[in-house]
Amino acid sequence: MTERTTEREQNPSSASPLDASPASAPLREPSWGRAVSAIQSIDVFNVECGAHQVIARLGNKWTLLVMYSLVQGTKRYTELQRQIKGISPKMLTQVLRNLENDQLVCRKVHPVVPPMVEYSFTPLGKSIAEPLVELCIWAEEHDKMLRAAWQLK
Repeated sequence: MTERTTEREQNPSSASPLDASPASAPLREPSWGRAVSAIQSIDVFNVECGAHQVIARLGNKWTLLVMYSLVQGTKRYTELQRQIKGISPKMLTQVLRNLENDQLVCRKVHPVVPPMVEYSFTPLGKSIAEPLVELCIWAEEHDKMLRAAWQLK
């Protein structure tokens, strides 16, 4: 990974908070050109496109948070509920059912009283862990710029 500087980084007076990457966070591969090229080759706006389907199914707040939690390991329902602040029981159940139906999450019921249910990624679910973690790394690296853009403290 190499550090790159843009003209705006060298002349900060012309840069907006979103234009430059933070000094502590050099641009990560894939490069901008490679990313644009990949995006142009994927027909994401076609509802039949696999990428469109993934975005439609997984691209919401609660699903991503549940998946990020499961990247950390197998969890029981109550562990997920405690970790994901603000999610209602109904929404958590719905997200878990959807992920299970999409064969990304495995639900294991242990034959004990009271019943113990655990959720974990299937091999297919595990394959999305790396891109998900990359998104979170990007967000952490750009936290100050994002907060400035969103006017958060």
